[in-house]
Amino acid sequence: MRRPNFGGPRGPHGQAGFQKASKEQRAVIWRLTKYVLSNYKYSIITVLACIAITSVTTLASTLFTRTLIDDYITPLTQMANPEYTSLWQTLFKLSGILLVGVICSYLYNRLMINVSQGTMLRLRKMVFERMEKLPISYFDQHAHGETMSVYTNDIDSLRQMISTSISQVFNSAITIAVTFASMIVMSVPLTLVSIVMAIVMMVVTTKLGKRSRTFFRTQQESLARVNGFIEEMMTGQKVVKVFCHEQQAIDEFEEINEQLRSSAYNANKIANIVMPVNGNLSNLGYVLIAVVGATIAIGNLQFGNLQFTISLGTVVAFLTLNKSFTQPITHVSQQINSVLNATVGAERVFRVVDAEPETDNGTKELKNPQGDVDFTDVDFGYTPEKQVLYDIDINTNPGQKIAFVGGTGAGKTTIINLINRFYDIQKGQILYDGIPITDIRKDSLRRSMSIVLQETHLFTATVLDNIRYGRLGATDEDCVAAARLVGADDFIRRLANGYQTMLNGDGGNLSQGERQLLAIARAAVANPPVLILDEATSSIDTRTEMLVQRGMDTLMQGRTTFVIAHRLSTIRNADLIIVLDHGRIIEQGTHEQLLALQGKYYQLYTGHALTA
Repeated sequence: MRRPNFGGPRGPHGQAGFQKASKEQRAVIWRLTKYVLSNYKYSIITVLACIAITSVTTLASTLFTRTLIDDYITPLTQMANPEYTSLWQTLFKLSGILLVGVICSYLYNRLMINVSQGTMLRLRKMVFERMEKLPISYFDQHAHGETMSVYTNDIDSLRQMISTSISQVFNSAITIAVTFASMIVMSVPLTLVSIVMAIVMMVVTTKLGKRSRTFFRTQQESLARVNGFIEEMMTGQKVVKVFCHEQQAIDEFEEINEQLRSSAYNANKIANIVMPVNGNLSNLGYVLIAVVGATIAIGNLQFGNLQFTISLGTVVAFLTLNKSFTQPITHVSQQINSVLNATVGAERVFRVVDAEPETDNGTKELKNPQGDVDFTDVDFGYTPEKQVLYDIDINTNPGQKIAFVGGTGAGKTTIINLINRFYDIQKGQILYDGIPITDIRKDSLRRSMSIVLQETHLFTATVLDNIRYGRLGATDEDCVAAARLVGADDFIRRLANGYQTMLNGDGGNLSQGERQLLAIARAAVANPPVLILDEATSSIDTRTEMLVQRGMDTLMQGRTTFVIAHRLSTIRNADLIIVLDHGRIIEQGTHEQLLALQGKYYQLYTGHALTA
């Protein structure tokens, strides 16, 4: 069974590769940050203000430790009759300051939740809007599971970073700034010790982060591969069971699932080391400062003419400040998993957003289209290296029925895709009512056509709404008339709620033939001048086909109709039958004319081999 191919850049290796990845990572984070700021500027400003106030209140409580020891506890222990009034007043003021900090902390956390969820909403909307503008070729090259993974895993991975990590970075930066200023004022020697330990922690965080970045990228790609495989197995479950491929499917899933486990293990194994390592380094710095601080407090410290003295309260307060100085680094390292994961997710989101949209250089609107479609010397290839169609010439008149026959891969469906400009030709010209289709606006061109594909798709809605999808302005009566025309009315009325029956799971509660009838009714309600039928009756039994064919004949009257059919009996009355072989037209004419030639069409129709 085919395994989905999720191509894409793998993580770089080596120091040069890491430097490149780091640059790309910074660019993605900066782009995401600008996107958030552009939509939530005032919320972010409020968050920054609240974080600043929270940091100042935290610093105030830390500095109060020195005041408490030096100005209150030490003097009170030396008094015969201690007076606590001043201490209570100071504690009351400190409580008020801390209460302000608590309120600000609550406020900025609530705001960041709103920012993160709002950003997820906007990103999903942006990705969906871009997806609707992408050409069909994009979906031919990307598995559905991979695209679904962008909406779910990749966008959701940004939530944790935006709601927690961004505010943590802001908080850490402000805390470090105010704490560093206070530390210098308190003691220069102890500040130098704190700086050295902070540098060591930052180096460790950077080194480990570089090592884990590659694995996080692989993890996201493996997760997309797992989603794609599951989606493929769900849609193809009947095929899996018919051919007894259950064990092979399990084996393949175990393989790609193991790849996901391995990449996730390697990514988190390294990233999860960062926090305990930095925690231990922070504790080591705490001990060093305690030793150096106690030494200075007890015996003073002198360098040349410089003499340093500090009080016991200053040492205690500085130890707390040191925690406030190194903790932000520990907190940031704690977020490294979500940051790296979100960065890779953002790369994949922006990859969809940056995908080249479907271009439309047409400027003309079709007014009263007649359905006159002509091909002149058309060449086409899905890729420049592999040409599919060669010198296609087709001349039609409005209202004619044109049928395409030929073996698999002959180019029948490709021609249909060119008429509605799902793809653009490399050479030649296609005219619609004498106008090159490249000069016609795509929406105007496609509104003049209805197409029934071999693989039908029904939406989660009522039967009536699914028929109305062909023309949103159609009335209920129009939809019922279209259903009658194609022979779908009888089975619809036998459903539990008739035309109001809700369809789910792509119409899974209907037979394949019934689903196809609804798709044909959807094309009929549009009432276009051009009708395209790509194996439209392939999933309908012989009895149903006879009923549908009468409705189809009525539907095709006065319309230019392009038909692809393997059942040659359904196209005997076609005005023009075109026989294709390996992308070339080898025969064309009416049914009788082609039989008289006793060529390829004669062989297909009669089943007789050609004689030399």
